[in-house]
Amino acid sequence: MLHGAIKGFHIMATHESEWPKWATEKISLFEPDADWARRGRELVQSLSESLKPWLVAGPHHVGSTAVQGLVAKPIIDIMAATASLEVAGEIEAALRTRGWVLVPAHLDNRPWRRFFVKAEGDRRVAHLHIMKESAERWVSQLRFRDALRANSELRRQYGELKRELAARYANDREMYSSAKASFITDAIQKL
Repeated sequence: MLHGAIKGFHIMATHESEWPKWATEKISLFEPDADWARRGRELVQSLSESLKPWLVAGPHHVGSTAVQGLVAKPIIDIMAATASLEVAGEIEAALRTRGWVLVPAHLDNRPWRRFFVKAEGDRRVAHLHIMKESAERWVSQLRFRDALRANSELRRQYGELKRELAARYANDREMYSSAKASFITDAIQKL
């Protein structure tokens, strides 16, 4: 079941065909866009205020749109830490009127985070990853982003991999993401 609010509409869907289009949209990579950094800064600033009662760290602009010169899906990823994932419902209530949708944990299938999506029309424009600062993913996400920013060869290799995987798994977001995992793990281990 997917539930949340998009532009004032409450969504309750039990079958994939009932999900909003953004939930199953095709993977499309875009050439680097300097506007992603500005949008990331604006979201970080806005979410810093909105999440203030729960924040213990962040928010941070992460993911490919946070790396100048890297191809990406045009979706701004923001990561923020809270003391507990149990506050996700409170955060959802605070963000609902701003167009954020909490993806239920059983659908997200990543127990270390709570995942929010912001959509405009049928397209995702932002993701919010809420996790505990002690989560292994917290540190690895920041380390990988910083490594990509600092190392043009790593950035080039990752961009090539992303293009290849987007072509292969254009209609399977989960496979696209999981196929990048070994590259990311290897890159982090070499840091």
